[in-house]
Amino acid sequence: MSPEYGALLAYFPMDRMTMDYFKNTGHFSLGDFVWMEAYLRETHLWKEYGDEESQDPVYSKVVEFDLGTVVATVSGPRKAKDRVSVEKLKAELSACLIKNKELNGFGVLPQDIPKSISFALDKKDFALQHGSVVVAAMSSCTNASNPSVMLGAGLLAKRAIECGLSVPVYIQTSLSPGSSSLTNHYLDKSGVIPFLSQLGFNLSTEKNSRLPLPITESIEKGDIVAVGVLSGNRNFEERVNPLTRANYLASPLLVIAYALAGTVLIDFKDEPLGKNCHGDAVYLKDIWPSRKDIQDVERETVVPALYAEVKARIREGNPMWNSLPSHQEVLYPWEQRSLFLKKSPFFEAKEPCDVLKGVFVLLWLGDSVTSDHISPAGSIPRQSPAGNYLKSRGLSPREFNSYGARRGHCDVMVRGTFSHPKLVNKLTGTLASKTLYVPTGDTMSIHDAAVKYQCESRPLMILAGKDFGGGSARDWAAKGPYALGVRVILAESFDSGYRACVIAMGILPLEYLPGENASALRLSGFEAFEIDSPTRPNEIVTIKVSQGFVEAHVLRFTPLRLRSSTTAVLSAQSP
Repeated sequence: MSPEYGALLAYFPMDRMTMDYFKNTGHFSLGDFVWMEAYLRETHLWKEYGDEESQDPVYSKVVEFDLGTVVATVSGPRKAKDRVSVEKLKAELSACLIKNKELNGFGVLPQDIPKSISFALDKKDFALQHGSVVVAAMSSCTNASNPSVMLGAGLLAKRAIECGLSVPVYIQTSLSPGSSSLTNHYLDKSGVIPFLSQLGFNLSTEKNSRLPLPITESIEKGDIVAVGVLSGNRNFEERVNPLTRANYLASPLLVIAYALAGTVLIDFKDEPLGKNCHGDAVYLKDIWPSRKDIQDVERETVVPALYAEVKARIREGNPMWNSLPSHQEVLYPWEQRSLFLKKSPFFEAKEPCDVLKGVFVLLWLGDSVTSDHISPAGSIPRQSPAGNYLKSRGLSPREFNSYGARRGHCDVMVRGTFSHPKLVNKLTGTLASKTLYVPTGDTMSIHDAAVKYQCESRPLMILAGKDFGGGSARDWAAKGPYALGVRVILAESFDSGYRACVIAMGILPLEYLPGENASALRLSGFEAFEIDSPTRPNEIVTIKVSQGFVEAHVLRFTPLRLRSSTTAVLSAQSP
């Protein structure tokens, strides 16, 4: 997951353990390993610790650190890049709860920290407090590719059950590892599936984070900062559930640990998870499997024959897939009534232009706008441009499904672009998918404003702050703005991966020169811009700015001098 730490590529020298992994997963024949190792040794790409023949590669920079300082960590409560050690999580979230919202806190009054809201579910009484876990999910293809963590979670579940521990029934638990066919095999063979199921982690491909009504009402009534703990690769705002205001990425083992505790406000070292049948306190250290325990089970269950069996069935498919009717035409016959697949307009020929004239601002956004903010992937809200569109096509809200499920339909996805409920547009000063139509000053949905601009053949731009476009590389985070008519994004800085995506889509990414931004240049967002297309990377671009939409009127702070990045290849050299 190189993008998680800002890299486009990560390389680690091959060693004996890498070869053992390839052998166990049946990637190559035994004969292949002979020449592979010989080649790697000859090219000095092989690393064998303690082997004098294995030479260290020559690096331009070497970073050394003590592995003994590495501790268990999670990330959150809002951004995937905010790392916090498990031993400090209780203290850090407690401080974050009372911190002002302007300081990225939750704004809970100190006297309200201990309060709890009682509710009944399945004829049992429960209570929610700030920090209570209501969603615990193991869902990601990255988990399925790492048998160690999945088997470790299974062993932890087994020991928890043996000690008489359980997960509160109100916590929405799920186990959907992305590539379930392989995971099913080694979890089943290891015998841990029944124990995972007893804790509520039933193996399936369904990702369910919908909360029962009593929990929803309790969270809203008490304004509770409820928590989602997930083992995936992203935890952006509103991604898990709109009511889990705090979300943490964690390993599969820690997902189970926090689900057992029922809260993240726990010190695992000094506070027990619960009590066993004898009334004795059970601590996490009592049930945590050792590395040797996990490796022994992995060695017995993850074998080459298992991978070979799964690979052998890939070309066969399954009966349900094979029974689907298919068309015999060479080109796909688009079905006009479909609300899942529609021919996209992105490949229609566009006339190239050297100068963008009369460009208006569609949105003025702040710092750390992620790809999830740009193109949400969760459920489609009832009262949203996309929801209204689906209603107009005869669907009921229960049939809306999610943006992820309808990503093949451009009319749905373009209406969902910039509709994240926590996204603030400085043009309106409000949350969610509203903007100002500049010529009249009317407030309307972003999609409606974009349509009016397109009728006028007017190109659009976005003003943004630092780190624009970070997060998962979702194609619609670039397609959506383009479909709305955005041709320029002017930001203080870009996520390098996202910048490459918008370039490929036909959107020009421009960065302010160091020390400059929209506020420093006294932009209001109501100007009209004229932008020359750069001819090479890192070129200084001159932008003419006019106020009151009079093209000839140039304010004193123009021209703006901006640096451009026009190729993905050289984007690393861009500021």
